[in-house]
Amino acid sequence: MRFSRSFGRTLREAPADAEMISHQLLIRGNFVRPAGAGIYTFMPFGYRVIRKIWAILAEEMDAIGGQEMWMPNLHPASLWQATGRWDTVDVLMKVKAGGSREYALSATHEEIIVDLALREIESYRDMPRMIYHISKKFRDEPRARGGLMRLREFIMKDAYTLDTSEEALDAYYPSMIQAYYNIFERCGTPARAINADVGAMGGKSSHEFVVPHEQGEDMFIACTNCDYAANVEAAVFVREGEKPDKLNELGKILTPDCKTIADVASFVGVLTSQTLKAVFYWWTPLGEGEENGRFIFGLVRGDLEVNEVKLINALGGGALRPATDDEIKAGGVTPGYASAVGLDVAADLTEPGVFVIADTSIEAGGNFVVGANEAGYHYTGANYPRDFTISQMADIAQADTGRQCAQCGGRIEAQRAIEAGHCFKLGTRYSTAVNATYLDEKGKPQLIFMGSYGIGLDRLMAIIVEKHHDDYGIIWPDSVAPFQVHLMHIGKGDEVRQTADSLYETLQQAGFEVLYDDRKASPGVKFNDADLIGIPWRVTVGGRSLAQGGVEVKRRSQPDRHLVPISELVAMVSN
Repeated sequence: MRFSRSFGRTLREAPADAEMISHQLLIRGNFVRPAGAGIYTFMPFGYRVIRKIWAILAEEMDAIGGQEMWMPNLHPASLWQATGRWDTVDVLMKVKAGGSREYALSATHEEIIVDLALREIESYRDMPRMIYHISKKFRDEPRARGGLMRLREFIMKDAYTLDTSEEALDAYYPSMIQAYYNIFERCGTPARAINADVGAMGGKSSHEFVVPHEQGEDMFIACTNCDYAANVEAAVFVREGEKPDKLNELGKILTPDCKTIADVASFVGVLTSQTLKAVFYWWTPLGEGEENGRFIFGLVRGDLEVNEVKLINALGGGALRPATDDEIKAGGVTPGYASAVGLDVAADLTEPGVFVIADTSIEAGGNFVVGANEAGYHYTGANYPRDFTISQMADIAQADTGRQCAQCGGRIEAQRAIEAGHCFKLGTRYSTAVNATYLDEKGKPQLIFMGSYGIGLDRLMAIIVEKHHDDYGIIWPDSVAPFQVHLMHIGKGDEVRQTADSLYETLQQAGFEVLYDDRKASPGVKFNDADLIGIPWRVTVGGRSLAQGGVEVKRRSQPDRHLVPISELVAMVSN
């Protein structure tokens, strides 16, 4: 491609709202242009990178038996209603056509796949199968930001497996995990697979691939002593502490102006781990309105925090929001001075009373300081289950740096990261919903087991830039670079231009992808653009280098420049 004919232009300054390096450089380098919040156009340079990533993904999927296909982006509402996700996926974009016909724009494609399985799979002989496609996805993302990191319209490779049993799904799953490792290595972004929450996808278990990054939106937990790693929503840890040998008497004390855990602990003279923290929510079950929700009393040891995803999972799904003061008081609880002592506690979610869900940490200690449900007062010597009851015990606490690893007893550490991909063992979550079955060897119907595996191409492109750049611009890995060689001429004279023109043809004939900067621009402009765009090899034709018998060659990732005879250029770059 001749630079003089390329569509769009490079920019000297980044947009004011571009915080992440990838956002800044991809816009400045003429790779993408924003059309709206979370919506981007891929310019010719950017689309070439996407196609390189696309090819790597397809090669790795084909290598493990994948069959590429093309699925629709407009989904009849009935498919999502059949799986129960029409009203539960909050980012689902819905459209109407012809008055009464409703559709969903493709947030993901499990519904299409399970509908195909229902129609195409008849017996065990039709499985296993792995199918995939690379296509657009649409999500009503409330916080579209970070350039290509969080989008409302994006490109995804999603693959799906259909198996006869859980054992068959488990046997194939490592092949997909390895393929993902291969993809990220080939793209220059080595990633780590960690245990993760299944979220709205549902299913048995999942692994999230993360790339550590200080500006990442994800937080994951890793042990400093063993290989344990998990997303914070799925991370487990040891609640250190033991019940005291002697249980103190329950006593009420005056604690004026002590509404926080830190205030109470300081006033009474105990560690925060010897207090219990009450957190209040209004919970709405799946598919219900808030009017059908109920007040939830969360209880955790004072040195810990509640993880809301864990809490939602423990409640069986649904939505949470902070409870209002009126909702708290209606449960017989005093904001700032609350505890489960003396409450009318519900036996389960179907019964009246206050539903108290407690973290297991309340059993790792005792003689706690807790609220007395009376303004200005707390109890000391509170012990479970002697002094209060709960409705449910569950792991609802947030894992954090310094906690004890449940796998080896070492210490865990919280790290920020960017999610690069996700693999889910869906099991029969979707086949059960639509009764997608096959006939086994005995002719009996059995449910189909599914897996789902996704990588966002746009996000992966941004991650590559986050990992490969310097103060001057992008440094594309060879595998995904938009071009292999950035050829330019500098200085004046017919010999310089004619030599560059000839090299452009020679390099293309040798099979190289070449961006030829044939513009009438200053050397400074051309060098700056070359560094910004980040193509692996820069070849400069100038009067000085020609006088010395060659052209100047520089690797973008290295500081050194080399004078290479024209006759040796193709061999040098090839090697």
